[in-house]
Amino acid sequence: MLVAAAVCPCPPLLVPEVAAGAAPELDAARAACAEALGVLAAARPDRLVVLGPAEEGGHYPQATRGSFRGFGVDLDVTLGPGDAPGPELPASLAVAAWLLERTWTDVPVEGVAVDAGLPADQCAVLGAEITGGNDRIALLVMGDGSASRTLKAPGYLDDRAAPFDAEAARALGTADLAALAALDTGLARELQASGRAPWQVLAAAAEGAGLDGTLLYDEAPYGVGYLVAAWS
Repeated sequence: MLVAAAVCPCPPLLVPEVAAGAAPELDAARAACAEALGVLAAARPDRLVVLGPAEEGGHYPQATRGSFRGFGVDLDVTLGPGDAPGPELPASLAVAAWLLERTWTDVPVEGVAVDAGLPADQCAVLGAEITGGNDRIALLVMGDGSASRTLKAPGYLDDRAAPFDAEAARALGTADLAALAALDTGLARELQASGRAPWQVLAAAAEGAGLDGTLLYDEAPYGVGYLVAAWS
């Protein structure tokens, strides 16, 4: 049973050590993420599941390690307390681990990497599996909007990017499950919107939960759509 959800962007630049001198530019996004995580904590879940886009899907137990060494920073994180062997967290889950180290309480946590190209119907299956038991589940859903909002954006300027992000922001801010499920997979791929698959997993996980949404942040500071929302 899903009792709350937080949606956050996943750029490594959220980590001040990675952003270095540009860190203040995302202070508002960090504050919004902390507020969204506060909503999760207030729901008193039995378990927290963190979703994040990756090149391949996979499950990561509590205490799995992540690192930002690939971004030139000598900084390691763990997904919750402990020390679990195995492969490192993908970047999106490492960013989530960094957020959780600063704001989360002692609730069991696990990570699920979502293949960024996962078809919508398989996203629905995964979402139903995650919340199919009797535990009170909270979700932290990592993912970015389009990467094509400006000429200097990673995906260059695409006139379709702003409308795509606007619809995603509306759907996330109102917990519109049908609208999230209907996001265009092909368009999201062309716009490099990494959040599409995790958002669609969230939509399926929230079926029947009766959650309301609040949009906390909606900006594109580097030509990439960064959205923060809380569902409770």
